[in-house]
Parts: sequence; C-alpha cells; structure tokens
Amino acid sequence: MSKNIEIEFKNMITKDELLTLMKFLGIDEQDFTEQVNHYFDTPEFSLKTHGSALRIRRKNESFEITLKQPHPEGLLETNENLTAPEAQQIIKTGKIPFEQIKKAIEEMGINPDNLQYFGSLSTTRAEKKYLNGLAVLDHSRYLNKEDFEIEYEVGKREEGESIFLNLLKQLNIPVRKTENKIKRFYNEKYRQQKESQ
Repeated sequence: MSKNIEIEFKNMITKDELLTLMKFLGIDEQDFTEQVNHYFDTPEFSLKTHGSALRIRRKNESFEITLKQPHPEGLLETNENLTAPEAQQIIKTGKIPFEQIKKAIEEMGINPDNLQYFGSLSTTRAEKKYLNGLAVLDHSRYLNKEDFEIEYEVGKREEGESIFLNLLKQLNIPVRKTENKIKRFYNEKYRQQKESQ
C-alpha cells in the first residue's frame, strides 16, 4: 500500500501538436508503451460526484488499483499492487478486497458494494525528463473516442506550472481546459448513457 500526492499539469493537444512535442522532446514512436485503465463507480457516479475515481491499471504485465481523491496540493493517490487474477476478479465482480481503499470510499458515504465496472481506457504513453519534471505524451482511446494530451509531473507546483506554460508558449500550443482521463471517460460514459435512455 502506498500513498502519494500527485502534482501535474495537463493540456489537450492535437495530433499535429503531439508530433511537434515528440520532435522537441526527442521522443520516437518506439518510446511509446501501452497501458490500460479499467474504471469503476456506482451506477449513480458517486465517486465522480466526490471528485474521486477508482481504477485498475495494467502496464506491461503488472496491475495496480488506485483510488484518487481531491487534496489541497493536487490528488491523493492510494495504490495497491494486484496479481492478474485479483485484477480480473475485481473487474468481474466490482468487489474491492483492500480494507484501506474500502474504508476511504466508505468515508465519502459510498457503499463499496455498489461499485461496478464501467469500462476501459487504453493509452499509449511516452515519458521524457524535461527540466525539473517529467513530460508525458498520451494518445488515449475509449468508448469510440480518441484524444491526445501532454502532462507535466513535478515536485513543486509553482515552478512546474511556469515551466509547463513556457513549453506550450514556446511551441505555440494554446492552453486548453483539460479534464483528467477519468473525467473525460466518465463524461463520455454519462453522455452515452443519457443518449441510450
């Protein structure tokens, strides 16, 4: 079990801007690896309502479950490593076997037994050290959609924000309001559910 505060800046980009960033950062096609996020919530989107999210991530052949919750500095992440059979069981049943994660969900007034599997988001990702942080380029596919984004992960908020905004300005990339992947996934899931009613 680990907990950490995630400080990152993100911006949606076009495919052309992705290619510009790859060239600028010295990233090649073969630097991208695939990861798949499997998302969970209650039928009423209770975690989303609390600004929180629960996912299982498969990266290479390892699995990790993460609960993300709002925190004054960014997001509080509670992580637990999983075996492949544990991950498959949670995806199948929606039942979380980890007490600390269940307790954090209960503290939001949500019954963990009401969680269900919502679907997956697949991302090809490349990472590169840039100045005092980590630049991350993502191409995501989910619910018949695709998008591109840059993230910049840092230890210090103010310095990181300045570096990130300068990078965008230098490459003539407009600052765009950018929701995190989980929100984009949930918003599309919610939109599709409404359409099908």
